Amino acid sequence: MKVSQGAPGAKILAFGHYQPSKVVTNDDLSKTMETSDEWIRSRVGIQERRIAETESEIDLAVQAGGKALAASGLPASDVDLVIVATCTMETQIPNAAGRVATRLGIDAPGALDVNTACSGFCYALAVANDAIRAGSATNVLVIGTERFSPWIDWTDRSTAVIFADGAGAAVVGPSDTPGIGPVVWGSAGDKAEAIMVKDRHSFLQQEGQTVFRWATTALHPVARQACERAGVDPAELAAFVPHQANVRIIEAIARRIGADNAVVAKDIVLAGNTSAASIPMALSRMIERGEVPSGGLALLLGFGAGLTYAGQVVEIP
Repeated sequence: MKVSQGAPGAKILAFGHYQPSKVVTNDDLSKTMETSDEWIRSRVGIQERRIAETESEIDLAVQAGGKALAASGLPASDVDLVIVATCTMETQIPNAAGRVATRLGIDAPGALDVNTACSGFCYALAVANDAIRAGSATNVLVIGTERFSPWIDWTDRSTAVIFADGAGAAVVGPSDTPGIGPVVWGSAGDKAEAIMVKDRHSFLQQEGQTVFRWATTALHPVARQACERAGVDPAELAAFVPHQANVRIIEAIARRIGADNAVVAKDIVLAGNTSAASIPMALSRMIERGEVPSGGLALLLGFGAGLTYAGQVVEIP
């Protein structure tokens, strides 16, 4: 039996992101539930979020994926694998990836969805990296896309003030040197019920304090291990881009990893928690604003429902 030979490494060629147009501010939410701008900012750090009124997860993914493809300079015909990370699809069959690929003009690629919720992009990126190095794919389009608005009880301030809609994408291609470090991933299934949708007729439920304690105590060692496996000192990082769950969680982890020179992503302030979309969307916007250098190193850290986590160091395109 022969074994296929892939590229020595893989790297991210470009990012893209997309947010729906409807803005929902904290003041808007205060009109429909017992909350306030000050209450929301002090607990999660969010000022506003975007909601898709008519667009689906597929629509959001196509927009972000198309922008990433355009920025990469690759024609759609060069992509042979599409991976979509999402946990908010209205239906599970057919999957998102195949439909997104067709909409983008990508002909007959491998197409799969990944559902590890908020860590989904990091899981999908690891799969893309391994596929390219193993020779299973040449160029991969990785997309995180979420439409939480239909899964939220808009009278429940424990979830309605947090979650939002959006998509972020990256094109990953072969490289002579590693541009994506080894992934550190895992799960805490004993806490799986801390974030869940019980059935197709239920809304998202979250035990906020359980998630907060877990995230602020268990995840900084994962971040440091991702740096160690990549052979990178945290002081060398140009950016730290964790899942955009809560500003207090982001700041707590950032303090404990020693990345003193890194720009810390806080896209949640204006985007809310977009689960699998949050990391690629945050880094895409940081690149667009010129906040991080091309060729610099960024530590990505996804975590959330499952409970699952994954992190890796990447070279910024």
